[in-house]
Amino acid sequence: MTRGIDKYSIENTDYKVGQDNITKWGFDVHNPVFGASAGLIFLFLAALLVADSSTAKAVLDGAKWSIIGQFDTLFMWAGNIFILFCLGLIVSPYGKIRIGGADAKAEYSNVSWIAMLFAAGVGIGLMFYGVAEPAAYYTGWYETPLAVEPFTEEAQRAALGASVFHWGIHAWAIYAVVALSLAFFAFNKGLPLSIRSAFYPILGDRAWGWMGHVIDILAVLATLFGLATSLGIGAKQAASGLSHVFGFDATVQVELAIVVFVTSLAIVSVIRGIHGGVKILSNINLAAAFALLVFMIVAGFSIFFDSLWATVSGYVTNMIPLSNPYGREDEAWMHGWTVFYWAWWISWSPCVGMFIARVSKGRTVREFLSAVIFIPTLITFLWMAAFGGMAIDQLANQVGELGQNGLNDITLALFHTFDAMPMGNLLSLLSVALIMVFFITSSDSASLVIDSITAGGKVTAPVPQRIFWATTEGAIAGTLLWVGGTETIEALQAGTISTGLPFTIILLLMCVTLLMGLKTELAAHSLRYANA
Repeated sequence: MTRGIDKYSIENTDYKVGQDNITKWGFDVHNPVFGASAGLIFLFLAALLVADSSTAKAVLDGAKWSIIGQFDTLFMWAGNIFILFCLGLIVSPYGKIRIGGADAKAEYSNVSWIAMLFAAGVGIGLMFYGVAEPAAYYTGWYETPLAVEPFTEEAQRAALGASVFHWGIHAWAIYAVVALSLAFFAFNKGLPLSIRSAFYPILGDRAWGWMGHVIDILAVLATLFGLATSLGIGAKQAASGLSHVFGFDATVQVELAIVVFVTSLAIVSVIRGIHGGVKILSNINLAAAFALLVFMIVAGFSIFFDSLWATVSGYVTNMIPLSNPYGREDEAWMHGWTVFYWAWWISWSPCVGMFIARVSKGRTVREFLSAVIFIPTLITFLWMAAFGGMAIDQLANQVGELGQNGLNDITLALFHTFDAMPMGNLLSLLSVALIMVFFITSSDSASLVIDSITAGGKVTAPVPQRIFWATTEGAIAGTLLWVGGTETIEALQAGTISTGLPFTIILLLMCVTLLMGLKTELAAHSLRYANA
């Protein structure tokens, strides 16, 4: 029978998630989760080395499109529900509840906190898609949003608005649900910082049994597969950028060298932990990204403000039509982009959500949700207007390589845009450096998350364990690049999307369990929170 979920009953419950831990060879692991996760990953890598990459891609791609075709309405409605749920919490009395208790203090400054949110959740993605996605929508490279006519003013607004739609409040509401659930049950209810803990209100002590093991194993696999895809994309774009500037071929060997180099730096950073590694790199990255964004705005001042208006108006006007799964003229576009993105964000949410949870103690629910959802969305508006707006202006006026030849190589879209600007090579080199640092912070974030899950929810995993997972992440990305190049990365991406289906159900249940937990917290401290 499920026990009560007030703090004192939980602290006295006999949960066994930490009692199954094994300490050996410098590791402190929760054996069922660590053993199964590591075993499945290495079995996957072994199979990949002997399998035909085109066959693997065909199987996974078929599964991806089958899921997207049959469950598109579920994904679309889930994205809408997560936004409404978070907005409801912000304006409700639950917004006064403080993560960690009424007297908890924030561990990080607002700047460092926001920098870590930015680096963990959108880093490599915005660098890669900030130019490519608006350009693809504007030109009809793969259909157009809302079936607008390509190369028109309407297409510009739709392209920029749809890009923010995919990277804005929908994506961050997904992350926020996971992050707030984990932070609340760990810091307010005294449970381990693990995905299974969010389900204690409905599973009770069964959360520490096989049902909890399955939830955590799925979270580890989704995190590793999602990270490997991001690292593969980052390595390919960095290699393309270096080859574009220095004139050598972007071979698989160059990509592998980048993976090895960046993984080595990630290992150093993850050894130093959040304070000495991720926090410092995130602050550096935010400063560098901000400098690049300011340059783009200044260099294309008039273009930026026209694009910003087009971005805001395109988003506000089209958000509801883009959120509607029924009767779409652009169903192929919706399946290929929006449903794909929602499934990707959901499958990646255990990693981003748990990392955000770890660095957010001391914030109120209202402060937490407002910052996590709206600040990255604001950055996305500015980023898409600056980078996507510049790319669309070049396409519309046939300026430079991108404008004259279109979107031929998606990994070079950003660098082709820079070619037509002052100090193009310098901008390209700065962007490559940014991609690599985002690479490191993404690997660090994922390593810390996986460490916690596979250590039974502990947040202080031993150094050898951190090294193991950081090395494993690099090994997955390197193996994929070596055996299959682009096709295998795409195949793994298809596998990542497939994990989004079960996690959609898990996240919807999280909304229910979080409300149950917040209700008991507010009831237990009603007088104190009423006066907050």
